[in-house]
Amino acid sequence: MNAPQSPLIHLIDDDAAVREALALLIGTVGLRTQTWADPQTFLQQFDREGIGAIVLDVRMPGISGLTVLDTLVAQGVDQPVVMLTGHGTVEMCRRAFKAGAAEFLEKPVDDELLLETLQNAVRQHVRTRVQHQADRQARSLYTQLSEREREVLGLIVEGLTNKEIGRALDLSPRTVETHRANLFAKLQTDSLAQLVRHYAALVAAGTP
Repeated sequence: MNAPQSPLIHLIDDDAAVREALALLIGTVGLRTQTWADPQTFLQQFDREGIGAIVLDVRMPGISGLTVLDTLVAQGVDQPVVMLTGHGTVEMCRRAFKAGAAEFLEKPVDDELLLETLQNAVRQHVRTRVQHQADRQARSLYTQLSEREREVLGLIVEGLTNKEIGRALDLSPRTVETHRANLFAKLQTDSLAQLVRHYAALVAAGTP
């Protein structure tokens, strides 16, 4: 199995000098960079599955950074986007955040602020991907449950005892205990607290 690649920062700016300077700066904290002069080429070719962040200039010929941001959001890209502009306005900043930007910074950007922003963005992206993976696993495990096991799971999470669950579902306590054991095995949990967290993840994902 190939080792996962380190985070990659995509730099989209039509100014070659800006791209080179930012790439050198970001490299000082160990982050890889890939530069793009043309936002259309970036949208067509960049790796949406990679871990990292996107640094996007607002004003570019042909297509604006805000339009690129709208496209990324519409396509479900989850990599955080940091907007840069040399001519920012309150309205532009408001629109960027409303569209889903992680941060909005003005040029000339403060080096330390940019690096801190990108490191935070990458950490957040890693957490997001880990959570998404956990949600997918939870949904996959949930599909293995029978309809009765799903009913028992819901009642366990509500705090009902085996006897109360048995009365609610017209089952013997021994049968409820069997379903309970199956739930722990199929959902790969070994404690009630884990079972509740598992169910909470399913609810958050809209599964049950």
